[in-house]
Amino acid sequence: MSGPKDPIRSERRASAKPNIVTQPTLDQLPVAVLVVDETGTLISANPYACDLLRLLPAELLNRSLHDLVHADDRHLLMPAGASQPSLSAQTIRLHGAVDTVSLVCTCSAMAGNRLLLMLPVDHLIAEIAGLRNDETRWKYALESALEGVWDHDFSTGNLFYSATWKRLRGLPEDAQVDGSLDRWIENVHPDDRAHVVASIARQDSGEVTYNTFQYRERHADGHWVWIESRGASVAYGEDGKPTRIIGTDTDITPRKEAEARLEEISRRLRLALDVSKIGVFDHNLETQETLWDERILGIYGLDPKAGAPSGRNWEDMLHPDDREKAIARVNDGVAAGAPFTNAFRIVLANGEIRHIRANTAFYVDRDGTRKLIGANWDVTEDIALQEELRKAKAATEARNRELEEARIRIEYNALHDYLTDLPNRRYLDQILADDPTLNAILHLDLDRFKQINDTLGHQAGDAMLTHAAAILLSHADQDDFIARIGGDEFVILCRRGRGLDELGDLAARIVHAFRRPIPYDGQLCRLGASIGIAWRGDSDTDPKQLLMNADIALYRAKSLGRDRFEVFSEQIQNQILSAKRTGDDIRQAIEEGQFVPYYQPQFDAHSLEFTGVETLVRWDHPERGILAPIHFLKVAEEINALPAIDRNIVEMAYSDFAAWRRAGLAVPKISVNVSSRRLRDPSLISDLRAMNIPPGVMSFELLESIFLDDLEDEIAATITALNTLGIEIEIDDFGTGHASIIGLLNLNPARLKIDRALVGPITESAKQAKLVRAIIDIGHSLNIKVVAEGVETWEHAAMLRELGCDILQGYALAKPMSRTDFEERIRSGWTPSPAAESTPEKGRRYKAAK
Repeated sequence: MSGPKDPIRSERRASAKPNIVTQPTLDQLPVAVLVVDETGTLISANPYACDLLRLLPAELLNRSLHDLVHADDRHLLMPAGASQPSLSAQTIRLHGAVDTVSLVCTCSAMAGNRLLLMLPVDHLIAEIAGLRNDETRWKYALESALEGVWDHDFSTGNLFYSATWKRLRGLPEDAQVDGSLDRWIENVHPDDRAHVVASIARQDSGEVTYNTFQYRERHADGHWVWIESRGASVAYGEDGKPTRIIGTDTDITPRKEAEARLEEISRRLRLALDVSKIGVFDHNLETQETLWDERILGIYGLDPKAGAPSGRNWEDMLHPDDREKAIARVNDGVAAGAPFTNAFRIVLANGEIRHIRANTAFYVDRDGTRKLIGANWDVTEDIALQEELRKAKAATEARNRELEEARIRIEYNALHDYLTDLPNRRYLDQILADDPTLNAILHLDLDRFKQINDTLGHQAGDAMLTHAAAILLSHADQDDFIARIGGDEFVILCRRGRGLDELGDLAARIVHAFRRPIPYDGQLCRLGASIGIAWRGDSDTDPKQLLMNADIALYRAKSLGRDRFEVFSEQIQNQILSAKRTGDDIRQAIEEGQFVPYYQPQFDAHSLEFTGVETLVRWDHPERGILAPIHFLKVAEEINALPAIDRNIVEMAYSDFAAWRRAGLAVPKISVNVSSRRLRDPSLISDLRAMNIPPGVMSFELLESIFLDDLEDEIAATITALNTLGIEIEIDDFGTGHASIIGLLNLNPARLKIDRALVGPITESAKQAKLVRAIIDIGHSLNIKVVAEGVETWEHAAMLRELGCDILQGYALAKPMSRTDFEERIRSGWTPSPAAESTPEKGRRYKAAK
């Protein structure tokens, strides 16, 4: 027996075709049908009616409908005087084959007959109850599913929105909703309005029956919620357009957020796979089916359309040297059932070799099938990079070794002398700071080294330094520290306790060794050594102070004639300190103008006429009075103060000379002593030009020792410039230096001054007188005037005149005097005479270069 049909839909179909009363038509109807003619006789029945009454068609046909209806219900079906049934929907009982059946019946005329349409009452009751149950279930289901229901009945204008529909939008349940499209669309996100309006338009036009779309709608609190709307058209107008649409709205915001997160994760995964170039495969262990994605196919150089290769083909692609190991690794991993890794090379169709890394894991899918999932990635570039890094690392390590060796060399070179390979001053400073066993220091300076270096060249000088290092190494003890700390300076640090006698013996042996001639380039070079010794003894003298003490002792050894050693003592230190104080006083004296000129007149040897003055320097000391050069000359030379003193004396002397000229005092000319250092001063010529000295009124007295046969280029240029300025040159102390006849011819001085050491003995020694005459003759032969200094008696004056000397200077004629005294003597018309002779001031005249 077939189930009940939908009477509403069936009635629609029957009413749609009222003239169809054929038996096939009746058989297709979803309700039970009895056809009655005008006499009330049954002339036809469909199978559904036979089933309900459990009677065969033959048992029903030609029977009276009156007999079939229960007696109590006949009045409902056959009103009094009616020949045919006439009935609106009523429940009537009919007699069946077994029992009475309650049916809902309705009667309608059709083609001159009457059709009795029937449905069982229990079926309708059950269907109605089911509908009610369905309505309740759907109500609770929609509520629990957070579905918001809406019902738009356009024919009545009734727009219904459920409480859930309102709750989704943050509206209270009793809120009044304006469902007009123009008003509602304002709450839709601007980016979604176009496709929402288009979707609604398709359904409103009847183009679609069912419609689903998603959009964003503004919540009552201002944020956006995602809505999925489903609508179905349930009633249509004559124009075919829906007149009623019912639907549901669902808040899919969490789903959209999840989808967004999933899409972001997926996007990142895709990017990660793209960037990392990882290919993924999936292998079914039961069916041996393998799936490869496009990336892994690309890695193996395969056509994506061809799909994954078979296991055998994959093995064939493995590099021959890696095949056995790679396959064994896969088999072991599958047998163990645990994740595993693999690394191998593959050979592409074009012969290219690629390095592959693989990670594989097991999983069971939802059907319970065991599978492998894994990833392959091409690490060829990484392998190449690793190889490059390995090579770079090896190169770096080699370079580091070279750098370390270079560092050691640099550090060694930084602490050692490049020529002698001895420790240098820097190394010495470290030892002085760190060595507590230091007992004594020997400070050594080579004698005559500069002369050898200047005359034979730097290579000879280097050979002498190397020879000196060898001597020191051969004489010092094994634990002594030997260093070269300067050009020709060496230091020996003695670490074990030795007394002064032992140290003196060591120094004496070294000095003696340096006296031996040194063969070099066919010549014998003679060095010498001066040594200063500083001994700590039982004192706790600071090592650096000990070095200073050795330096002081060395200075003393050099000042006493070189080629010797001296031991530091407090007396030597006091002398050095005194020299230092003198040096400080000299610097202050220069700043305060304490150095003043003194003048000693010069006279014609025959007429005793006044011919000029020699300017001498004196120190007008604020406490000790007027000091002659013997008290400061040596110290001034050591501290390089002579150029400044010379400059000041020249300026003051010329200033005095100019003043005498303005005052009408007849001073023919003036000479000034100039040191060799001032002669090498680059500012000398510019200073003289600034003074505007007239030519021929000033001469410079230069020591003979300044000149050798070959003048230094620097000094030669200076003398040429002096001649250009009209400043004459005089050679002072002639006969005691190194000038030769060739040197005199080259220099062409205006005067020669015979040294007092040669003049003094002439009154007692005929041989000395002949020597002086020879000098005078040499000067005259070269057209050079000769001046004799140190004329201390009138006997000297007379004898020098007889020998042919041109000019006389000395205490017998006039002593050096201050400017004031000199001016008074000149103004008084003073002329030298034997009565003016007095005790000479021996040894106090200034010699600028001595």
